Amino acid sequence: MGKIDSDQTWPSIPLEAWSDTLATLHMWMQIVGKVRLAQSPWINHSWHATLYVTSRGLTTSAIPYGARSFQIDFDFIDHQLAITSSDGGVSVLPLEPQSVAAFYRRLMDELAGLDLRVRIHMKPNEVPEAIRFDEDETHESYDREYARRFWRALVQIDRVFKEFRARFIGKCSPVHFFWGALDLAVTRFSGRPAPEHPGG
Repeated sequence: MGKIDSDQTWPSIPLEAWSDTLATLHMWMQIVGKVRLAQSPWINHSWHATLYVTSRGLTTSAIPYGARSFQIDFDFIDHQLAITSSDGGVSVLPLEPQSVAAFYRRLMDELAGLDLRVRIHMKPNEVPEAIRFDEDETHESYDREYARRFWRALVQIDRVFKEFRARFIGKCSPVHFFWGALDLAVTRFSGRPAPEHPGG
């Protein structure tokens, strides 16, 4: 693609220009994130459930499945979703305008075709109106340009956060993407006891 100019480095992504795509992409990412959540051993702070920024998009990283592993990658350059497994299996789905229900069905069909049968919790998290994934025909937008801009912004934030993280020698989270609220985050811990949770 050649050299990236400064406008692409920190792209303009006004909410009103891509709110429908954002809402759809949020649900797609929740589905993929819940696949990782369902298959991964629990790690404190829910660090086992996050996605990670890559040079092409976002990835689950390797997910255990019996003696095998697999991963799911969003590619916002070629606009596709790739599923790869440790036994050589590969499946690719185009990222294109489609309902959340259609995306869910296609992903589950492709996983099953690779002998990866995963069951997830069917309602999204951290949204005001949680429509079951297999019933969501409301969200169906995908603007390739704004999806790419969103990822380009994540690339830059990921870079800055990693430098920030490296300056701390205490307990620190990876730089990772929480799909519930579309939150790229890094957490540093002081070592001091936290206030007791009101629930005990």
